[in-house]
Amino acid sequence: MKTNMRLAFSRRDWGRAALCLALTPWSLSAEQALGAAPENPRVVRWQNDPFSLGVASGQPRPDSVLLWTRLMLQGADMAYSANPLSVQCEVFADEALRKRVGHWNAVTSSERGMSVHVQAKGLQPGRHYWYRFICGSATSPTGRTRTTPAQQDKVHALRMALASCQHFEQGYFTAHREIAKQDVDLVLFVGDYIYESSNPRYLVRQHAGAVPQTLDEYRARHAQYKGDADLRASHAAHPWVMTWDDHEVVNDYANDRDIKYTDPAVFLRRRAAAYQAYFEHMPVRVGPDATNPANMRIHERMAWGQLADIWTLDNRQYRSYQACPDPLKGGGRVVMGCNELTDPQRTMLGVEQERWLTQGMSGSQAAWKIVAQSTQMSSTGLGTPMGRSAFTDGWDGYPMARERFLQNIVDAKLQDVLVLGGDVHMSVAAHLRVKPNDEQSPVVASELTTTSITSRGMGETLAAQIRSNNPDIAHLRSDERGFTLLQVTPDSVQSEFKTTANPVQMNAVFATQARFTVQRGVAGVVKG
Repeated sequence: MKTNMRLAFSRRDWGRAALCLALTPWSLSAEQALGAAPENPRVVRWQNDPFSLGVASGQPRPDSVLLWTRLMLQGADMAYSANPLSVQCEVFADEALRKRVGHWNAVTSSERGMSVHVQAKGLQPGRHYWYRFICGSATSPTGRTRTTPAQQDKVHALRMALASCQHFEQGYFTAHREIAKQDVDLVLFVGDYIYESSNPRYLVRQHAGAVPQTLDEYRARHAQYKGDADLRASHAAHPWVMTWDDHEVVNDYANDRDIKYTDPAVFLRRRAAAYQAYFEHMPVRVGPDATNPANMRIHERMAWGQLADIWTLDNRQYRSYQACPDPLKGGGRVVMGCNELTDPQRTMLGVEQERWLTQGMSGSQAAWKIVAQSTQMSSTGLGTPMGRSAFTDGWDGYPMARERFLQNIVDAKLQDVLVLGGDVHMSVAAHLRVKPNDEQSPVVASELTTTSITSRGMGETLAAQIRSNNPDIAHLRSDERGFTLLQVTPDSVQSEFKTTANPVQMNAVFATQARFTVQRGVAGVVKG
C-alpha cells in the first residue's frame, strides 16, 4: 500500500462545510451529512497521530460498504475532544489514490467515543476500493475494501477467512498477519473479539486495567486490542463481516443474566456499555434500536451474487437462560439428566430472530446457504452412567432449538446448507443431523468450526473422548490456534484449517492442519 501524505484543512475548506447538525451518539444521518461541520471551525493540528487505531470496513453490499475509524486523542490533543470534529472520508478506485469516486464529511464527538462510521454509497458491485480518512493535519492509513457482486450475478468464487476468539493475553495476533496476506474477499469473524476476563496461568502479554464494567473501560479494552499492528493490518486489508459472542460483554451471559445473577437492570446497564463500545470500534451498521444501546441488532443477511446467502446470527442477546443452572453460579456447565433441556419453548436465537432466519433460508435461491454463528452446533456430549452429558452454554444446551433449525431445512427441502462457528477453540468438521449421531437420521447440513486466534483450547484427553462419543464429528483438534480459509464455488466449499502451536508467538509459522470439502448436493463433510 502507498504511504499517505499528511494533509491540512484550510479555513476555506472549513468554510465550505455547512453547520453541524444536532448530534446524538448514534445518529447516522447527522454523522454522515455531507458537508456537516462543527460551528466555529478551526484548523486541527495534531501533536500525536489520531488514527493510531487504524481503519476498517465491513458489511459490504453491491453499492456500498461501511467504513470505520476512531480518533484516538492523547496528550495535548485531548483539548479537541471538547467539541465535535469533522472527519473527511475519501474512496478511490485505484491503489495509487488518483481516481477518487466518493467523498464524505462525517462528524464525531466524545459522546460516541470519537468513532467515525461512513456508509460509502454509490459504488459499483463486485470490485475493490481504497479509502482513507482525513482530520485536520492528519491522514489515516489507507484501507482496501470491496463491494459484493450484484444479486443477479453468477459468481464463480467466494473466498473467506473464518476467525474467532482472540484473547489478547494468551498469544499474539500473528494469525491476523497471515489473514492480511491472504487473497480473500472478506473476513468472517464470529465472536469473542475482545475478552473482558484474565487468566494468570496463561499470560503471554497483559491486559491494561481491571475487568471492564463501564463504557470508558470497555472503550479502553477495545482500544488496546486495536493497538495490535497485526489486527489493524487484517482490518485494513479486507472488509469484515461480524457477529459477537459472550466475551464482548462478560463470559456466558444469556440475555439479561450474567453468571453472578446480577440484578437484570444493573446488568443491562453494563451490557449497554459493552454494546456501545463494540459498535464504536467496529465497521458495523447501527441497528434499529440505536437509541437504546442495551438492545442493538447485529444479525444480518448478505448475498454474494447467486452463489451464496450468508446469515450472521446473534446467539447471546435473545437466548433463553442456560438450563438447570447452578444456584450459586450461573452460565454454562456440564449436566446429566436435565429435563429442562427438552422444553420446546427454549431458544438460542429468540423467537423473532429464529423466524427471520427460517423465512430467509426457505426463500433463498442462492446455491449455498451459509449460516455464520458463534459456536459449534454438532453435539459434543459424552456417554456417562447417569446419561449423556450436555454443556448448557452451547447448542447441546438448546437441543430443541437445534432440532427446529435442522428440521426446517428438511421441511423446506433445502440443500447445500453450511453452518460456520467458533467459540470452542477447536478446529471441527462435522455432519449435522436432526438427531445427532443417529445413523438412522439423515445428514441434512454440514459444519465447519474454526479454532481460536489465540485463546487456549481443551486438553487432548477430553478432545479424544468427544471424538469417540460423537461419530458425526469427522475432525476435531483443540491443540493448535489459527483460522480457517474457505473457498466457495458453484460445485463445492473447500476448507483449510491454518494453524500453529499454542500459545501463538510473534514469529509463529502457520501450516495446514487439515482440509475438508462439502460437495454441492451432498450434505456432510469429506476429508481432502
